[in-house]
Amino acid sequence: MKRTITVRRDYLHYIPKYRRFEKRHKNISAHCSPAFTVKDGDVVTIGQCRPLSKTVRFNVLAHEVSKHAASGKKSFRVF
Repeated sequence: MKRTITVRRDYLHYIPKYRRFEKRHKNISAHCSPAFTVKDGDVVTIGQCRPLSKTVRFNVLAHEVSKHAASGKKSFRVF
């Protein structure tokens, strides 16, 4: 698990009975190549690949540095 990162995928799920959305999330394990220097809060693009281990089925394809990482603020992206 030296090169494995955990990606949190946030999404909205529609509840027809109440005609509202609820927030849900999934944690996905992804392999991060040594070419990427990923830190907490960075936004990454992942792609599906063959199983690399029991839980890892994704690779990091690209990443963009978080703008708020230097200030220490937690930020959310729009769905």
